[in-house]
Amino acid sequence: MQTVVLDDELAALLQETHQPLEKAAREMIVLELYRRGSLSSGKAAELLAMPRLDFIKHASKLGIPHIDMTSDEWEREKSTLDAWPRS
Repeated sequence: MQTVVLDDELAALLQETHQPLEKAAREMIVLELYRRGSLSSGKAAELLAMPRLDFIKHASKLGIPHIDMTSDEWEREKSTLDAWPRS
């Protein structure tokens, strides 16, 4: 276990989430690591003790997309799907 020291101003901002300080800080750290691509959604959910789908929904509500593609990547995906035979 590690200890992180927060100044009073930052601690007060975290307490505005109406969660215990440690839980709010942990959630924000995990969400930021997930947003940066350092954590998978599964690992992030595990660290926050929640089901993966719940984590994905929560992150999405906060503006953190589950699928993060550039427009070029999306166009390539669409082209691949369009090329599949339809039954």
